[in-house]
Amino acid sequence: MAETMTGLKRTHYCGTLRPEHIGQEVVVCGWVQRQRDLGQLIFIDLRDRTGIVQLAFDEGTSRDIFQKAFAVRAEFVLLARGLVRERTSKNMEIPTGEIEVEVQELRVLAKAETPPFEVLEDSNVKEDTRLKYRYLDLRRPNLQRNIIARHKLVKIAHDYFDRHGFIEIETPDLIASTPEGARDYLVPSRVFPGSFFALPQSPQLYKQLLMLSGFDRYMQVARCFRDEDLRADRQPEFTQIDFEMSFVDQEDVMAIGEGFIQEAYREICGVEIPLPLPRLTWDEAMRRFGSDKPDLRFGLELTDVSGLLQGTGFKVFAGALAEGGSVRGICLKGEAEKLSRKEIDKLQEWIKAYGAKGLAWTRLAEKETSSYEKFLTQEESAAIRAAMGAEPGDVLFLVADGDNSVVFASLGALRCELARRFDLIDASRPCLLWVTDFPQFEYSKEEDRYVAMHHPFTAPRDEDLDKLESDPGHVYAKAYDMVANGYELGGGSIRINDPEVQERMFQALGFTPEQAQARFGFLLNAFRYGAPPHGGMAWGLERIMMVLLGVDNIRDVVAFPKVASSAEPMSGAPGRVDPKQLAELGIALLPGEENT
Repeated sequence: MAETMTGLKRTHYCGTLRPEHIGQEVVVCGWVQRQRDLGQLIFIDLRDRTGIVQLAFDEGTSRDIFQKAFAVRAEFVLLARGLVRERTSKNMEIPTGEIEVEVQELRVLAKAETPPFEVLEDSNVKEDTRLKYRYLDLRRPNLQRNIIARHKLVKIAHDYFDRHGFIEIETPDLIASTPEGARDYLVPSRVFPGSFFALPQSPQLYKQLLMLSGFDRYMQVARCFRDEDLRADRQPEFTQIDFEMSFVDQEDVMAIGEGFIQEAYREICGVEIPLPLPRLTWDEAMRRFGSDKPDLRFGLELTDVSGLLQGTGFKVFAGALAEGGSVRGICLKGEAEKLSRKEIDKLQEWIKAYGAKGLAWTRLAEKETSSYEKFLTQEESAAIRAAMGAEPGDVLFLVADGDNSVVFASLGALRCELARRFDLIDASRPCLLWVTDFPQFEYSKEEDRYVAMHHPFTAPRDEDLDKLESDPGHVYAKAYDMVANGYELGGGSIRINDPEVQERMFQALGFTPEQAQARFGFLLNAFRYGAPPHGGMAWGLERIMMVLLGVDNIRDVVAFPKVASSAEPMSGAPGRVDPKQLAELGIALLPGEENT
């Protein structure tokens, strides 16, 4: 039967004890990391969220306590009272390695079955097992440090925005569906049969209404939900650090954003980020790096060789140019001997996932080989090599397509893949920047219309207003994203505050006035009563934590994450519900989807 804590209270966390505590009586609580039975001596490593301390049982220990310590196993929950003393065999690899606790009283607060895996700092356990037993996985010190650091970032946000005059206001989690972007998670209403709430993808409309309401500076640590396919840096439910400001321009918003991220790096990483952050326009970022979230910790910039191939006889390149596309490439310096033909063939297949039809290459090894130069004139081949700065030992990669977005996506991904494979990334320093002047629209082939690149409430640049109807593909937005190490940390924009411009924006997106009123009528109506100039941005809290802590998967900074299918292995969510609940909601399942 488990013992209780009655009569004793914890005095110290395990990882906080130091030589200055020698001679003091302490009470510590935690989980058993391991027990070592040396015959006349027993040592127990006791773990809590602050670290490990060694409990010692020797010839001075009473027989009943010694026997109790002998029976202890991994993950038992213990309370120990004793004197802090100097260790005879010190372990300088842990902060408590100079001391131990000579136990005078031991209580077993809870026993534990043998866990499915050992709770270690860097466990090699399969991820599906870790997620099924997430409550055990979260006992690992590295995950606990991540979650504690996340808490610290939230506190930094609250303190920073409070100092700058922002008011934290909660916005609703049950809202009207406004389908423009990712899919909504829908919540059926019992009171209004056949009607649904949506969970917010962001607090966007409400924070704009708060500006109209006169609160001037708003912030919120907001939960958001998007029913979209998952990636290593994305979850279906996530947290935004969200803010909005009135009577400002883009520079004001970006200055507040820079200050916050500088403070986050300083307090969590001990790194000073110089301000102002460098900036690239969207056009330049795409042209040089093939991505609107470029990683600038390495080179491998793109080279446009389209102008060198006008009139080429090579059908692959000529066809791409004839369709209005381009031929662009990357020069990998000095790795020709290391990159085999077999590995290049694998890259040719790999890059097809980004829409490219293939990958042309020239390998300037001791014996030169190329997949495309035999189809070009000597002058064309020489011009491409010169433009890309090719030297002996380099490898040239080219992508040609009639759709420039395919060229950019393919080469943008390739430069990152090559940097990883050949260890070109300078991981010693973070590299932050702003990407500005995004296109207002992007064309959706699926919907056969223009859609908003950010959202429909982003203001176009003043000089582009006259193009909204006549040339939407060349309208640029007052939009900005903060990027770090190839990840988008957050983004925002100056918002439309003129009802007439907002209506023109909806028309450019293909909405009839009736459709716009049906979806966003409450916002359009509110604008009739005086909306100040305003703008803001939001960061993905989990994305920031990934970059700050240098982890590769967003699941390592979320306490109870979802997997790629959006399921949670530990609890079994999503699950079936009682038929009575469905009946109350007026929901019937399709044949074959019975709720069993």
